[in-house]
Amino acid sequence: MATVDIRDIYEMLDTMHGRRGWHWWPDGDPFEVIVGCILVQNTMWTNVERALARLREADALTPAAMSALKPDELEILVQPSGQFRQKARKLRAFLALVDARGGLEPLLVIPPPELRVALLATWGIGEETADAIVLYASRQATVVIDAYAQRFFSRLGLGPTHTTKYGEWQRWFAATFPKSPHEGESPRDYYARFHALTTMHCKHLCLKTRPRCGDCAFHPVCPGSPSPHAPIEP
Repeated sequence: MATVDIRDIYEMLDTMHGRRGWHWWPDGDPFEVIVGCILVQNTMWTNVERALARLREADALTPAAMSALKPDELEILVQPSGQFRQKARKLRAFLALVDARGGLEPLLVIPPPELRVALLATWGIGEETADAIVLYASRQATVVIDAYAQRFFSRLGLGPTHTTKYGEWQRWFAATFPKSPHEGESPRDYYARFHALTTMHCKHLCLKTRPRCGDCAFHPVCPGSPSPHAPIEP
């Protein structure tokens, strides 16, 4: 019977979605990435894009320019992202961290474990947001686990499917997946691309309800599809 291993999963995702655009790939402006990581909490990316456009038009997408805004001015600019008062407060909390660390660049070169601790100690930043900042803005290797990743791998019958705890899923991913499927690819680029591909797969095909299994290359071997034909191997 057909089987699929981790490298196959990566290649299949890349074949299906590698052509699609990704807002944090290959490398975006670090501060804009961080602002997006915070604003995307509990909303759709299309809403974040509207808020980022407002910030860009106001020339407010640098730490110095954003810090110079009055609280109500920042709230108005990020309003399209929803929960705008809380999100403006979260952005100001992050700006305070930047100031305490002597600037954005000194902050982002901190080694991932220490940077993650500093981010998690900042109001409004949880594990997923912290790891996304480390991976996409600091451009250092770490694993980002979100609801999309848990949905996708659970349907394949992979991962710690008995729990949704972030830490357990992150440890499983880090222990199971190769650092890179291709010679010369950095672990950071691999983790970033895998996260991007997984997210795009769940947005376009592996939907939460009514997944488009007929258009998915995993359909013949996916236990979560209506008519699976073979198991997936970890």
